[in-house]
Amino acid sequence: MFTGIIEEIGTIQRVAGGTAGQLVVAAQTVLESTRVGDSIAVNGVCLTVTRLEKRAFAVDVMPQTLRQSNLGRLHVGSAVNLERAVQPSGRLGGHLVQGHSDSIGQIVRTMHEQNALWVTITAPPEVMRYIVPRAFIAVDGASLTVAQVETDRFAVSLIPHTQAHITLPQQPIGAVVNLEVDIVAKYVERLLQGGLADGGVDWKNLAQHGFA
Repeated sequence: MFTGIIEEIGTIQRVAGGTAGQLVVAAQTVLESTRVGDSIAVNGVCLTVTRLEKRAFAVDVMPQTLRQSNLGRLHVGSAVNLERAVQPSGRLGGHLVQGHSDSIGQIVRTMHEQNALWVTITAPPEVMRYIVPRAFIAVDGASLTVAQVETDRFAVSLIPHTQAHITLPQQPIGAVVNLEVDIVAKYVERLLQGGLADGGVDWKNLAQHGFA
């Protein structure tokens, strides 16, 4: 489990394989106390460290992971967001991020508004159904607050600190990003469908208990 608070920006050092293979990522901060078998989110995708080098780590990538994320588009020199798995004793500064990319989106617009950077991203219907204003979404693993929502796209507004610590501001128009929606939204939908309790949960029941 992750928080979506990016610890550092790493660089792809080596890429091996095509439809499946291995990535070697140059890093520094996330290597501290990391052992083989630990999890590191690379652009929001939870991957297992298979080898440690002096200033890098290696991860294996499966075909399904490449189909579901932008990792297959990475090349030597690509910048990636990195975060180690959260420790139970740490602060949850963002939101609960699983490191499981739901789908990919595409950057279609950027705009500066004084000190803020607005980034608009298109997303498929199976992702947009879970996105609401002022809720969380992980974009390439970074926990961001949704500022605006349209039918097939959403926008985030980044403060200067965030702009300096994630890869999104450096991505060009047309770039593909990994999207992971808030897991809470999925659970709520499943409850409303009656999948987790006899008789299900509907809006009437939620209202009776003060949740709607």
